[in-house]
Amino acid sequence: MNWYLHFLGTGAAHAVELGSSSAVVERDGKPLLLIDCGPDTLDRYMASYGESPQALYITHTHMDHVGGLERLFTRLWFNDALRGQTRVFTHAALVPWLQARIADYPGVLAEGGVNYWEAFRLVPCSRGFWLDGFWFDVFPTRHHRPGTSFGIALQGSFAFTGDTRPLPEVLSQYAGGNELIAHDCGLVGNPSHTGIDDIEREYDAAMRRRLVLYHYGSAADGAALGARGYRIAGTGQRVPIPAPPPPRSDAG
Repeated sequence: MNWYLHFLGTGAAHAVELGSSSAVVERDGKPLLLIDCGPDTLDRYMASYGESPQALYITHTHMDHVGGLERLFTRLWFNDALRGQTRVFTHAALVPWLQARIADYPGVLAEGGVNYWEAFRLVPCSRGFWLDGFWFDVFPTRHHRPGTSFGIALQGSFAFTGDTRPLPEVLSQYAGGNELIAHDCGLVGNPSHTGIDDIEREYDAAMRRRLVLYHYGSAADGAALGARGYRIAGTGQRVPIPAPPPPRSDAG
């Protein structure tokens, strides 16, 4: 099987020209899992695949990562064949935040009588989740407050950090082999995001060679990161990832 990580968008929240940071795990040219759904993500997904996502993972609830759920809700609710079919995986700790930020608006539809989550299949998790026979690990990241942001990894294939500060010890556990590591990185870090100086201080050379950087501030910033010898994810780019081995014995 051929596996890819298809970056629909690669920008920080203010870098609208790069698209909201999100990616699709592709298997043999077909989408398996969408990671995050910012304001423009659904349009980019539909342009690529011609259909709504059937599985979605949410890393955290900042609007540049969940702002597209409103439009996805509308698309699913008004199509009887789609309503309730899209699985939304997220860490259980994020469910109250998703409810507060996305689903808890009085009168979801003007017609009334609608429960927001009936449009989806919400699947809370903690250590990870199963999808099409593959076990995806979920791990905590360092973004704003503890317990509010979680990355995702498929052993032997890839890890996707979501927004984070450096976390070398966590990635050593969840992506300690030859996995590709898609990592939040800008030219300059801050208390919630990784900068290139953080990458060079916190990660050894072997791990740096496996990084693909995204969530940067502009096309110029991406070019500057690339000029320093790093692989940079481009908007719309498909990056090959290793095919995952069978799930390990302790998965699930």
